[in-house]
Amino acid sequence: MKESITRSELVQLLTKAFEESELTKSDINMSVREIINHMSTTIANGDRIEIRGFGSFTLRQRKPRMGRNPKTGDPVPLGAKYAPHFKPGKDLKERIKDKVGI
Repeated sequence: MKESITRSELVQLLTKAFEESELTKSDINMSVREIINHMSTTIANGDRIEIRGFGSFTLRQRKPRMGRNPKTGDPVPLGAKYAPHFKPGKDLKERIKDKVGI
C-alpha cells in the first residue's frame, strides 16, 4: 500500500483520467496548484473547508506544554500554536471501514 502521493503523481493520475477530454497536462497542473493554494490560504486564515463525503479541514489551537530537548533531555517550554486538523467525513470513514474490515 502506498503511503502518500506527490502533487506531480496526482497530476499524472488526473491526466490519465481525462485523456479523452480537451484538458492538457498543463491545465490540470495549474488546477491542482490553484486548489491546494486556495485550501492552504483558507485554512491559514482560520476558515473551515468542508468537502462533502470526504471530510473537513480546520485550524486548531494547541495549548502550551513542556517539551524536552532531545539532545540533553532538559525540559523546554513550548508555547501555544495553531495546527491544521482534518476530520474525515462519514462516507470516507465507511469506505475505510469496509476496505480494512474494522
